[in-house]
Amino acid sequence: MTARPRSAAVVATGRWRSPDGVRLPAGEVHAWLPGTNQTLCGLALSREPLERFPHVPWADAQPATGRDADEVTVVCRRCAAGMGHRRDERRWTRTNPRP
Repeated sequence: MTARPRSAAVVATGRWRSPDGVRLPAGEVHAWLPGTNQTLCGLALSREPLERFPHVPWADAQPATGRDADEVTVVCRRCAAGMGHRRDERRWTRTNPRP
């Protein structure tokens, strides 16, 4: 079993420029560990038309809370799960343990 990565950068299908002139992700975003050639969900960066954003952390690309997510339309569910996101946001607990 592998540990969940603590920090990841972002790759996306598109880009836009902020008023400050900074390149930011747009379209569909995926989590990417810099130094590897694939996203957390297994897409090969060399084969997919994805653009790398090593300066944008994964947390900042989330539409609900991220500061750099103005143009993000879709977040990869598999990458989000790999980064520890859960649909119900509750951690697993045993409610009725065996004797």
